[in-house]
Amino acid sequence: MTERDEVTLGVDPGTALLGYGVVIGSDTPRVVDFGVIATTPHERMPARLLRLYEGLTSLMQRHRPQVVVIEELFFSRNVTTALSVGQARGVVLLAAAQAGVPVVEYKPAEVKQAVAGYGKADKAQMQEMVRLLLNLDEVPQPDDAADALAVALCHVQTSRFRRAVERA
Repeated sequence: MTERDEVTLGVDPGTALLGYGVVIGSDTPRVVDFGVIATTPHERMPARLLRLYEGLTSLMQRHRPQVVVIEELFFSRNVTTALSVGQARGVVLLAAAQAGVPVVEYKPAEVKQAVAGYGKADKAQMQEMVRLLLNLDEVPQPDDAADALAVALCHVQTSRFRRAVERA
C-alpha cells in the first residue's frame, strides 16, 4: 500500500454518539465508510464505553487504518460533557493502541483551517467543505459523522502538505 492508499480513520468522540469516518487516499481522498456508534442514555457508563470499544475494534479490523485521527480535547464550560468526551477519547486511544495503530491529534482550529481554509469556520461551512472535498452528493449525516470525516480530511491534507515540504 502506498501513501496514496493510506486508510485514515477519523473519530469524533462522544458517549451518546461516536462519529467515525474512513477515508482512503491522499491525492484524491475518497470515503470508504462513515457513521456513528450509538449508545443509549439508560445504559450505565461502563456498558456504553464497552459498546464504543467493541464498535471501534470492529471498524479497525474491517478497514485496517494506518492512522486514527481525533481532535484534541477542547475544554468547554460544561464539565459533564467534557468528562464524557474524555471517557470516549480514552476508549479511542485504547482501541488504537491495542490495534497498534498510531493516533494523531489536531486542534479544532487546525481542522477548520485544513478543511475550510478558515480557522473559525462554522459547522455549516465545514460540512459543505467535507461534502465538496469528498465529492459527495449530500452532507454526511449525522453531524458526528461529518465531524469525523473532517478530522480525517484534516490529516490527509496536512500529511500531503508535509510530504511535499519534505520532498522540496
